[in-house]
Amino acid sequence: MFIVDKEKCIACKQCINDCPVNDIILKDNKAHVKNESCIKCGHCVAICPTKAVSTNDYDMDDVIEYNKESFTVDADNLLNFIKFRRSIRNFKNKKIEKEKIEKIIEAGRFTQTSTNSQDVSYTIVIDKLDKLKDLAFESLNKKGEYILNHLTPETEYLKRYATLWTYFYKLYKEDPIKNDKLFFNAPAVIIVASNNELNGALAASKMDLMVDALGLGTFYSGFLQIATNDNNEILDFLHISDNKKIVACMVVGYPNVKYKRTVPRKAADIKWI
Repeated sequence: MFIVDKEKCIACKQCINDCPVNDIILKDNKAHVKNESCIKCGHCVAICPTKAVSTNDYDMDDVIEYNKESFTVDADNLLNFIKFRRSIRNFKNKKIEKEKIEKIIEAGRFTQTSTNSQDVSYTIVIDKLDKLKDLAFESLNKKGEYILNHLTPETEYLKRYATLWTYFYKLYKEDPIKNDKLFFNAPAVIIVASNNELNGALAASKMDLMVDALGLGTFYSGFLQIATNDNNEILDFLHISDNKKIVACMVVGYPNVKYKRTVPRKAADIKWI
């Protein structure tokens, strides 16, 4: 629950005015958190000028005092950072330091979630990556064979992908290292799952930025995500609970390619109303 230290509270009402669910009131001329409709967003902790609000639900050591120098990101630099980001499919044969993986997860953990549900989970596959590869290639091959054997006018558009999956599987069985067309011999995969797809997608997008900031690279593997669909063996292997859906499969490693510039994009579809 969230509590207010009455001795520190100066009744400025900032926490009351900023509470998104109106769960804080003024009681005996001091702020009081009712903890009835509280969604534990922490706005009250962040805004209090005297650090009077705390909680025993989370680790208060997570709280960092604002400092302009270390908290501010130049807008133009950030935009260029986003523009320069590339999907990486060429990785060095180099392990990723554990502390870098942990920072990537932190970027996801502190990303906003609807109603502060904090329902995003992360599965990091490193030591058992070969097992995941085998399961994923097998799954895609079975899906591909099924599609090719049951083509209809409605599923004709899937023929291209089904042919690729069965071809990739054949190459992989011939030489798993040379012909890894799914993971590209990256050293790690991070699976992002959530009850709410938007929450997971938001977390993954912030993690993506952290990946680049750490000198790493990633691409979102849509094929791996398809391989996990309705595949209980893979879902059990990844410890994905029944109430969660895999939102992003991030293949991560040190880039073995160096880009020199950004790329063009089509004009944004904007409507001013």
